[in-house]
Amino acid sequence: ERMKRFRRHGQESQRERIKQELYGFNKTVEHGFPHQPSALGFSPSLQLLAIGTRSGAIKLYPSIDTEGEVCLLLSIEQVELVTLLDDNSLHMWTLRAHHGVSELLEIGQTHTTPHHHPTTSLLPLLKIPFYFPHTLTLIGLPCVPEEYGGRRILEHVESLQENPVNQRQVLIGYGRGLMVIWDLDSQSAIKHIPATQQLESVWWTEDGGHVLSSHSDGSYCRWKVAGDDPQSEQEKSEVPYGEDTQKVNTTFLSGNCESACHSIYFLGPRLNSSSIHRHCISVIHSKTHVALDFTSRIIDFFVIRDGPGEPSALVVLVEEELVVIDLQTEGWPVIQTPYLVPLHCSAITCSHHVSAIPLKLWERVLSAGALQNTHYSKKPWPMTGGQNLAPDPPQRDLLLTGHEDGTVRFWDASGVCLYPMYKLSTAGVFLTDSDPNDNLNQGTEGEWPPFRKVGCFDPYSDDPRLGIQKIHLCKYSGYLTVAGTAGQILVLELNDEAAEQTVEATVADLLQGQEGFRWKGHTRLEVREEPVTFPPGFQPFALVQCQPPAVVTALTLHSEWKLVTFGTSHGFGLYDYQQKNNVLVRCTLNPSDQLAMEGPLSRVKSIKKSLRQSFRRIRRSRVSLRKHHVNNAAKLQQANARLEAELAEMELAPVQRKIEPRSPDDSFTGLVRTLYFADTFLSDSSHNTPSLWAGTNGGSVFAYQLRLPPVECRGEDPVTAHPAKEIQLMHRAPVVGILVLDGHGSPLPEPLEVAHDLARSPDMQGSHSLLVISEEQFKVFTLPKVSAKMKLKLTAIDGSRVRRVGVAWFGSNRTDDYGESGLTVLTNQGDLHVVSLPGVKLQVQYPCIRREDVSGIASCVFTKHGQGFYLISPSEFERFSLSARCVVEPRSLVEVPSQTPSATLPRALEPQPSHCMFHDDHPNSLQLMSIIIVYLWSDVFSYSCASGDPEISRSRSDVSIHL
Repeated sequence: ERMKRFRRHGQESQRERIKQELYGFNKTVEHGFPHQPSALGFSPSLQLLAIGTRSGAIKLYPSIDTEGEVCLLLSIEQVELVTLLDDNSLHMWTLRAHHGVSELLEIGQTHTTPHHHPTTSLLPLLKIPFYFPHTLTLIGLPCVPEEYGGRRILEHVESLQENPVNQRQVLIGYGRGLMVIWDLDSQSAIKHIPATQQLESVWWTEDGGHVLSSHSDGSYCRWKVAGDDPQSEQEKSEVPYGEDTQKVNTTFLSGNCESACHSIYFLGPRLNSSSIHRHCISVIHSKTHVALDFTSRIIDFFVIRDGPGEPSALVVLVEEELVVIDLQTEGWPVIQTPYLVPLHCSAITCSHHVSAIPLKLWERVLSAGALQNTHYSKKPWPMTGGQNLAPDPPQRDLLLTGHEDGTVRFWDASGVCLYPMYKLSTAGVFLTDSDPNDNLNQGTEGEWPPFRKVGCFDPYSDDPRLGIQKIHLCKYSGYLTVAGTAGQILVLELNDEAAEQTVEATVADLLQGQEGFRWKGHTRLEVREEPVTFPPGFQPFALVQCQPPAVVTALTLHSEWKLVTFGTSHGFGLYDYQQKNNVLVRCTLNPSDQLAMEGPLSRVKSIKKSLRQSFRRIRRSRVSLRKHHVNNAAKLQQANARLEAELAEMELAPVQRKIEPRSPDDSFTGLVRTLYFADTFLSDSSHNTPSLWAGTNGGSVFAYQLRLPPVECRGEDPVTAHPAKEIQLMHRAPVVGILVLDGHGSPLPEPLEVAHDLARSPDMQGSHSLLVISEEQFKVFTLPKVSAKMKLKLTAIDGSRVRRVGVAWFGSNRTDDYGESGLTVLTNQGDLHVVSLPGVKLQVQYPCIRREDVSGIASCVFTKHGQGFYLISPSEFERFSLSARCVVEPRSLVEVPSQTPSATLPRALEPQPSHCMFHDDHPNSLQLMSIIIVYLWSDVFSYSCASGDPEISRSRSDVSIHL
C-alpha cells in the first residue's frame, strides 16, 4: 500500500511538471483603436505617439512593428512622462528597466485648488531645470502680470506657446483675448497683444516673428511681435467661412507665414450651408483650401515636418480613429495606418480565426486587398520610433471579423500588430434598404466650404439584415461561407479576376409544414436579379435563404465533400454547393415555443420592456424609502438585496446552481447551437461513413449518415442523408460542442488536412468516441452504440456554464517532440479552462474576463494553438494565450539621448515609489486631459487610474500601474 501511494505521488508530481511545460496564461496584446481617447502627444525627436483615454490609460505607439501593452528593454536607466488628469492633478512618471522588466515609478506630483485648475499645458517648460512642483504650478495656474489688470476680467489661461527661436520666452493667451509674451529669466511681461475677441488658440510662427490667434467669432489674426515695441499690432484678420458656418476655432497650427507657401491648419467649420454638424479641420496651403470632414469628434492634431516650413503629414486623433494625411502628395491622400486601425468601422458582430494559412492563399488574399487600397498614399508611415526585437511569427494566421454592414474583414493576426489585408462586402448581392439621404454629408462640386470626407469609421448600416453572424473559411480550398441576420448563407470562392455573375437563391423551408406558426420578425433580403460585377477576391456563387429568415446560429463547411450545413432557431439544413441544391432540411422547433417566431427585433423589445419594468420597481422602492425617511442600515441592505435579485433575474450576473433538469417547454429549445461533420462509425464498427451531427439548445443531438457518390459522378448523382442516431441529454442543457475522437483518442483532422500532408490520417482501427459538450458537462459516448463512457460535470463544481469551446494543440516549451490535444473552454464566469483529451479531466483554470462583461465573453474566439481573442471595448481585441509555448510577445528597443531631464532633478525628486492623492469623488473616471512627452519609449504601456495605492503589475508582456 505504501509503495502504491509513493508511485501515485510520483506520477502526480510528474504530471504537474508536464502541465507547467504545456500551459501558461498570459494576456499579451491589445489590438485595435483605444476606446474613448481623450488626449494626444508626440515626440518629434523619438518619433513616438502617445494616446490617453478617459479611463486613465496611456498608450505609446512607436514604429510599424509594435503595438500593445508591452515590456521593453531600455538603453538608458530612465525616461519621463507627464500627465494631466481631470481631477486637476499633474504627475511625472519614470520608466526603469529592472531584471528585464520595466517598472513605472512616480517621481513628482502636484495638485491645484478647485479655483485654480489646469487649463492648458506646455511641453518645453519641462525641459528647463526647475524643481518639478514649481514647474507644474507655472504651467497650470493662470499667471497674469499685475500691470495688465486683474485675473477676473482676463478669465482663464487658454493657451501657452514657446517662442521657437527663444525658449526663454512664453506666449500666454487668456480667454478674453489678451496675449502676453512672458520672459522666464526676468519673470516679467515684455510684450502684450491686445485682441478683443474671445480667444480660442494661439500659434507662434517658426521664425518667431509673428503670432497667429483664433477667436470665437470664426476669425483668425496675424500679429507682428518682432521688435522692441511693447505692444504688438495686428497685421491681418480673416474670417475664412463667415460667422454662420464657423462657430469656434479651438485649435490653430501654422507654418512659416513669411514663406510664399505658408500653411495654416485650424478646427472648423462646424456647420455647412445645410446646418449639418461637421467635425472638420481646415487646411490652407498656398492656393489650396480644403475642409477635411472627419467621421467623429476631433480630439487633437499635430503636424509632422521634414524641416523648417516643410510639413509632411497631418496627424489627427478623432474619437473613433487615427487619420494621417500626406501633405506632400498631390490631393493630400490618407496614409494607411499599420496599427491603431479602427476594428469597429462597422460594429463587429462575429469573428473567426484560421491558423497556419498556406502561402499561396495568403498571397492571393494580399493581392486582392492591394487592389482595394489604391486610394491610399504611397508614402511610408511617418512615425518610425523604436526597433522591433520580436522574432518573426512562426506561421501565418488570419482573423476574420464579421460586421453589421455585411462586410467581412481579413486581418493579419500572425504577430503583435493586427494588420488589415482585405475587405469583403456582401451587400452587392442584395437589394438593401439604403437611405436616400445618406449622401447629404458628402461635399458637392463648387460647395463652400470645400468639404472632403476622410476616415473609414462608418457605424451606420444600409440594412441591419446584412449583419454577418457566422463565418467559416477552408484554408486549403479557398472556399468561404458566411451567414447573416436574415437567414442568408453565401458560399464564396477566391478568384483572382473580376467576374460578372448572377447569384440565385435556394430556399430552405425550416418549418417543414408546421402549422400554427407565424413569423413576426424581419423579411428576407431581396436578391438582385441582374448580373453583378464582383472585384477580384472572394466572389459569391451560391446562396441559401432560410425561411423563416431568422438569424443563423451555426455554420460549418466541408470543402472536401462540397457541403455546407447551417442552423437557426427553427432547425438545420444541409446544402450541396456543387449541385446547388438542398440535401436535408430538419425542423427542430418545439410546438410550444412561440417566442422563436418573434425574431430578434421583437426579442429586443421584450428585453427592453422587462428592463424598464425592473428599473421602475427599483425607482418606486427608492421613492418609498425616501417618503418614510427610512435610514435604518438593515432596511437599506434589504433594498440593495432586492435590487441585486432583480438584476440576477435579468441574467446580468451568472447564476450559480447545481445541475437541474430543464423543462422541455423552455424557450428556444430548438435553436441549433453547433454543427459538425465527421467520418466515423454510425451503423456498425467495421464500416466508417460520412456523417452530420447537430446539437440544440434543448440538449438534443441529431446524427445523420451521409452517402456521397463517387468522385466521377459527384456532379450528377445526388448526396443523400439518412437519420442514424438521436441523443437527448437528461438535463436538457444546451449543446455547445460536438467532437469525434479516433481510435487513439485524437480529434479528427480538418477536411483536406490529411490530403495536404499537414496531419496524420485518423486511426480507423480502434473504437471511436463521441464527445458531447453541453453548457454544464462534458460527456463521452462510445461509437457506434452511443453508450455513456465518462463525463466531467463543470456546473456541479462551481456553478459555471460553458460559453465557448475549442480544440487546441499544446506543445511543450522544453521539447518539440511532445504535445497534447485539449479543449479550451470559456465559462460565463469569465474563467478559462483546459480539459484534457481523451480523458476529459480538468487541467488548469485561469480567471480572464470579468463575469459582468457579457459582451466580452460572447465575443471570445479560440485558436488552434491555445491562444484567443475577445473584445474589451467595441474597438479593441484583447489577445491571450493558454499555451506556455505559443505566446505572441512584442519586444522593442529605442535609442534615447544620453542626457535626460531627470539628471537635473534635485536629489529629493529622484525616482521613488509614492502614493497618489486623488480626490474621492473621482475614483474611477480620471480622464487624461493632456499628455506632455519629455522622453518616451518604444512600446505601449498602460497607466490606469483608480482609487487606492499604486501597485506595479508585471507579467511577461505588459507593464501597468494600478492606483
